[in-house]
Amino acid sequence: MMNILAICGSLRPESSNMTILKAVPQWLPTKIQYHIYDHIGKLPHFDPTLNHEDTPTEVNRFRQLVADADGIIICSPEYAFGIPGSLKNALDWTVSSGEFNDKPVAVITASSSGEKAHEALLTVVNVITGHVPASSALLIPYIRTKVANGTITDEETIVKLQAVIVSLLHHMAA
Repeated sequence: MMNILAICGSLRPESSNMTILKAVPQWLPTKIQYHIYDHIGKLPHFDPTLNHEDTPTEVNRFRQLVADADGIIICSPEYAFGIPGSLKNALDWTVSSGEFNDKPVAVITASSSGEKAHEALLTVVNVITGHVPASSALLIPYIRTKVANGTITDEETIVKLQAVIVSLLHHMAA
């Protein structure tokens, strides 16, 4: 059975990004296990002195979840024209440990604008050697006009999200 780990860049449990991640299972084959990691706010600030010895328990848990995944979905808003600090911190914990190495990753940025965060997130995932094909990256601007009451309401957005999931599954199987 294949395994997808989803990481939400927003700490708000009912954020638009979490709404997207909660919708994903309906587009997955039943043979895929899907888990949303929603503890990025519990990860301590990245500290290179703790990177290999005395690594905090939650960091080890996060790294193991990434390592065990056959594919990753990162869905994030844009904060102050960048990646939310807690998401960047989580990714920083994997820089030297290599869990993302050549792993298929889908990057979805859903925000008011999102262009700068999307570009920055793609750069960071590239640096940690995650594999993001162009067909597995999606920028969804004006997200608040496309979700309501925990549901994606915009049909075009749903079609684009489904295409990203198909792309991720294809690259996981390759």
